[in-house]
Amino acid sequence: MQLELANALIAGALDYRRAHGLKPLTIAVIDAGGHLVALQREDGTSNLRAEIAQGKAKGAVAMGLGSRALFNRAQEQPYFIDAMNALNNGNLVPVPGGVLIHRDDQLIGAIGITGDSSDNDEACAVAAIEAQGLVAVTG
Repeated sequence: MQLELANALIAGALDYRRAHGLKPLTIAVIDAGGHLVALQREDGTSNLRAEIAQGKAKGAVAMGLGSRALFNRAQEQPYFIDAMNALNNGNLVPVPGGVLIHRDDQLIGAIGITGDSSDNDEACAVAAIEAQGLVAVTG
């Protein structure tokens, strides 16, 4: 994941947010190893949003599943997700908005978005990823 692509993903997510009149967002983009590449927090977002955005993205990469799938798993097996969150030092936020990014069937990173409803956060992520000609994996 290059910084230029990470910034383009953030810009795309913010464009989608503005076009749909959504609330201000915080967006984290990480590489396939779970390392932060870029993060932006819009004015008017709360101070915990950076950690939430990273937790959505890092949890997705750590588990190999989009955070929507983690949300579903948390409902079915809450103790398992609690244990995985503990093993991942609390960096697993199992709600929609953490989306894996694939290029040519290879994981290149993830984007985590928070600020609006989880479904809207995820929609921003998917739109940004697809605008770059990449594949978004939510589940």
